[in-house]
Amino acid sequence: MDLRTALGWFPEGRDAVRVAGPDAIEYLQGQLSQDIGALAVGSSARSFVLQPTGKVDAWVRVTRNAADEAVLDVDGGHGDALMARLRRFLLRTKADVDPLDWRAVALRGPAAAAAVPAVTGEDGLVVPAGWPGVDGVDLVGPAVELPPGIPQADPSAYESLRIRSGVPRMGAELTEATIPAEAGHWVIAASVSFTKGCFTGQELVARIDSRGGHVARHLRGLVVGAGELPPVGAPVAVDGAEVGKVTSVARGPGTDHGVGLAYVRRGVTPPATAEVRYGGGALPVTVVDLPMA
Repeated sequence: MDLRTALGWFPEGRDAVRVAGPDAIEYLQGQLSQDIGALAVGSSARSFVLQPTGKVDAWVRVTRNAADEAVLDVDGGHGDALMARLRRFLLRTKADVDPLDWRAVALRGPAAAAAVPAVTGEDGLVVPAGWPGVDGVDLVGPAVELPPGIPQADPSAYESLRIRSGVPRMGAELTEATIPAEAGHWVIAASVSFTKGCFTGQELVARIDSRGGHVARHLRGLVVGAGELPPVGAPVAVDGAEVGKVTSVARGPGTDHGVGLAYVRRGVTPPATAEVRYGGGALPVTVVDLPMA
């Protein structure tokens, strides 16, 4: 199933954290890269939660669901770290940071928003996926209803779509060593406000932006030929020199070819012929721009 051309759902792993209280929005405004104060009730946006050094603690989607409350959802397995990070700087702030026992269902494909069930639970959210070139919404809440009459996508179809769209994932493309600008221009445009004022980690983000967004490496796509898929972590080489490492890989939809993501040195201009080295051999790949065609 190609989720660019066929509608399907997938049980997406997301962790949710609620920040609520009289100072909640003001507090988040100082901690998140997005302009939370300008976010209307009922709307959502992507945002980074950064270290004071400007590197990534978390990449979240924040939904303002009340004047003094917001829900942040993050890739599964990273909710506890997000909650600990937000609690670290609370001090005497009148706001609570608590985990939510919620689940998430991703709906991807043509007319995804129109296929959303009428009931998503009393406290549920229907939020845009925001993936480049992809129709999609996420259903997040304590009792999410599965879309009736829509087939479930298999994990490889969902992962292939994420990779081809150039959507970074926590623990893969986004780690505590990642600089936000490395993940791509669309990620920065969707996640960072350069007019909101100060937030934790702002100095590095602003400095890189003022220099034209130049960083030492960029997230790129990999097109892999038929056959075996390279392992995550394998080095990518161009003209005999290592230029990066594979961060994600999946089988393309309806094919024995593969697609992948890798951080590649700035000097490599896509499309570029490369190879992934592993197991004593070398697998030919092509480095391409994101999102992939």
